Amino acid sequence: MTNLAGRTVVVTGASAGIGRAVALAFGAAGCRLVLAARRREKLAELERALRERHGAESLAIELDVRDRGAVESTLGALPPAWSEVDLLINNAGLGRGLDKLQEGNPDEWDEMIDTNVKGLLYVTRALLPGMVARKRGHVINIGSVAGREVYPGGNVYCASKFAVKALTRALKVDLLGTPIRVSTIDPGMVETDFSVVRFRGDEERAAKVYQGLKALSAEDIADIALWIAARPPHVDITELVVMPTAQATAMLNHREP
Repeated sequence: MTNLAGRTVVVTGASAGIGRAVALAFGAAGCRLVLAARRREKLAELERALRERHGAESLAIELDVRDRGAVESTLGALPPAWSEVDLLINNAGLGRGLDKLQEGNPDEWDEMIDTNVKGLLYVTRALLPGMVARKRGHVINIGSVAGREVYPGGNVYCASKFAVKALTRALKVDLLGTPIRVSTIDPGMVETDFSVVRFRGDEERAAKVYQGLKALSAEDIADIALWIAARPPHVDITELVVMPTAQATAMLNHREP
C-alpha cells in the first residue's frame, strides 16, 4: 500500500454519510482534509472529530457544488498550504422522489442534475488542471449501481448516475498520457440519510428501504475509497461495484422476515 500521510484530500458532501466517513478514514491515514459541504455546523463538528480522534489537519469550506461561481472562486483561491490537492473525492449527491417521469417534479430533476452531474463537473474542472500541472493526483467519483441499471421511479436519478459513470470513463480517456488516476465506486444499498433526503424527511418511509437486510455502511465505502487511493501509482481501480451480500441488483434483494 502507498503511504497516504501528508496528502491533501478534498471531499465534497463531507458533512454527513459517506462523505463524513471518508473524511474520517483519510484523516486516520494521516491525510490533510479540505471539507466541502453546505452545512457549516456539521463541518465544524467533523473538524473537531478529525482533530480529537486522529490529530488531523482540516480546512472547512461552506460550499454548494451547484453554484459554479462559488466553486470557482473558493476552490480557485485555496490558501497556499492547501492548494496542491492530491486527491479529489466527488461525493456530493442526492436523490429526490420515486415518481414516474410523467408525474415527476422538474424542480427535483434540476436539483439532482445540478448536484450529481454539474456539481461534479464544476469541482473537477476547478481542481484537475493543478493535478495535471503537478503531474500527480487522483479523482474518485462516488457513483451508484443506479448508474448501471435503471429501476422503477429512478428515471432522473439513474440518468444522473449514468452520467457520472460516463464522465469517469471520459476523464480516463482525456487524462491518458498523464499520471492522474480516475476511479468510480458504485455502491448498492448504503444505509445513510440518503433515503431520508430522497423522501424529504419521512424517516418511517426511509427506514423501510433497509428493513430486513444488512445494508452497506458509510464506513464500508470509506474503507474501499482508502484502499483504492493506496494502490501503487501504476494501478488504477477504474470501476468498483459493491453491494450488500443480500442484494443482487438495484431492485432484487433478500429480506429476512
